[in-house]
Amino acid sequence: MGGGFRDYQTPVAPGMVVLDAIHQIQAEQANDLAVRWNCKAGKCGSCSAEIDGKPRLMCMTRLSDLSLERPVTVEPMRTFPLIKDLVTDVSWNYRAKLSIAPFTPRPPDAPDGTWRMQQSDVDRVQEFPKVQSSASLCQDVCHVLRDHHKQAEFIGPRHFVYAAALEMHPLDVGDRIAEAQARGRHRLLQHHEVLHQGLPRRDHHYRQRRSFPQGASGRRVLTIRSDVW
Repeated sequence: MGGGFRDYQTPVAPGMVVLDAIHQIQAEQANDLAVRWNCKAGKCGSCSAEIDGKPRLMCMTRLSDLSLERPVTVEPMRTFPLIKDLVTDVSWNYRAKLSIAPFTPRPPDAPDGTWRMQQSDVDRVQEFPKVQSSASLCQDVCHVLRDHHKQAEFIGPRHFVYAAALEMHPLDVGDRIAEAQARGRHRLLQHHEVLHQGLPRRDHHYRQRRSFPQGASGRRVLTIRSDVW
């Protein structure tokens, strides 16, 4: 039981990212090394980890951007329970998302079952996927979850962005603000001003009653956490 760090040395080629090096170590030195990944394009967030003490995506962190002065340290995310090696239990993320009222469209605008939307409304909603990627990493850097362990009270910044995207969708008629306020989440949200930075504010004349509360070549040595059983 327990866990620890283990040193691995592996050759690094130009253009390699941390995930490439981890896969190389897994294939050549540690076949039982547990690591989670999926898209390898910086979209899904499956390969989130702590690289040199900072939460980052392994698939988007180039080895050429890391310091050569010391070994590169790769650890599992600290906010979530550890399963094995670099894999953590992020199932809470999915349970938390289920607590948000789903997309509920208004009746179609035309007899053919279609809707009419302004392009400006479509553009507004399209801003949110830019910050919804890498969900686990977003939750990992949240100090309310990471340091204060408020999972029972706070669903985390990623899910507030998801709720905001639904609230600002021009077809949606659901109301998620009342539920958030009832559980006190709007107070915790104030700690996450980053959520509204760079996002378009809702027009004052547009569904004002449901305004959302304001408020991540050569040879190198990789050190990774291994074998936690």
